[in-house]
Amino acid sequence: MSNGPGDNNPFEGMFGPGGFDINALLGQLQSLMQPYDGVLNWDAAIDMARKASSADGADPSVTSRDADRIADALRLADHWLDDTTTFASGVRTPAAWSRADWLLQTLTTWKSLVEPVVESSTKTLQGNIPPEMAAMVGPMVGFLGKAVGAMYATQAGQGLGALAGEVLASSDIGIPLAPAGQAALLPTNIAAFASGLGVEIEDVTLYLALREAAHQRLFAGVPWLREHVLEAVRAHAAGVEINMEAIQERIQEQMGSVNPADPAALEDLLSSGLFDIPQSPAQKAALEKLEIVLALIEGWVDEVVGQATASRMPVATQLQEAVRRRRAAGGPAEQTFATLVGLEMRPRRLRDASTLWGSLRSRQGVEARDGVWMSPALLPTSADLDDPLGFREGASQPDSLTDEAFDAELQKLLENPDA
Repeated sequence: MSNGPGDNNPFEGMFGPGGFDINALLGQLQSLMQPYDGVLNWDAAIDMARKASSADGADPSVTSRDADRIADALRLADHWLDDTTTFASGVRTPAAWSRADWLLQTLTTWKSLVEPVVESSTKTLQGNIPPEMAAMVGPMVGFLGKAVGAMYATQAGQGLGALAGEVLASSDIGIPLAPAGQAALLPTNIAAFASGLGVEIEDVTLYLALREAAHQRLFAGVPWLREHVLEAVRAHAAGVEINMEAIQERIQEQMGSVNPADPAALEDLLSSGLFDIPQSPAQKAALEKLEIVLALIEGWVDEVVGQATASRMPVATQLQEAVRRRRAAGGPAEQTFATLVGLEMRPRRLRDASTLWGSLRSRQGVEARDGVWMSPALLPTSADLDDPLGFREGASQPDSLTDEAFDAELQKLLENPDA
């Protein structure tokens, strides 16, 4: 049942009779944006992120002592891992990063993850301009894309700035953000994480180096995995479907208290998560699959590091629980970026996955555990995580891992990415 001219059309609801003057509103929005290339103003986003991550003054430059200490920790970690996995070291370039370093070194990957969301959002909004308004809007259609890009630049700056203030290593959120072979820890953030744990900073650093080195081994040893994870995130992002009715309701609610002549008020509106992204059923299904893969990665790292520290590091169990609690709790940084990408970047079933890998190793050995990564088709499913002790019970050990086998599986994945 229709209640008015704007019921089914968000743009009529925003700018119809009795609403704000569209030209005045767009003019004020334009004052908030500087010219930029691409779908999002990344220069502005990174500048905002750097300021946010150093707002507390706690982002000193990395010293040579920091660099040496981190390199030594990663070297020792790799040595310990030699006995716990069939995968060779994946660390080619060890590094100690400041928060600003993390932002710059991971920017290329973030661009590939965020830009599909911006493009999808822009197309959806432009596609919902009613025909009767198209002539009036005319050349402003392109500007609408810039408005969306400005909004996302603000949210990207906030989200990345918050993440930069929390991440402990390049692989900390489970997604391979840094270039292949680049292992890095953030000494300033590690010191903040270690405070209150009652554990020596050297032990905390070594434990986190073990996790970082284990991530590097897995992604280096499984050629298809890196792109598999990143493509899954991109596919999820590109499939964003904006709920126009929900947006209209929020716009009408918030516009009532916004003065279109006040640039500061409009800027607050753009950065308030006005276009928070609801998930379609297809996206929810895709997200569940992605969460399983992330849980399997983190669970494998958990299991391998647990084996490496079992007889060497008495405080490892305490540190393992601290890391698990931190991942389970999330925080403002992850929540902010979840709004932007529509993805919570932490596994929900880490303990189940860790139990599954440990059980498989105890029954069939290290090579059988690592051999499951030979193909996406061999990976455990959600049902397998429901019964982690029964995974591959009675099954034969997978074929030995060889370069030829990996090349064959990678070719299959490239030829049929949806398999």
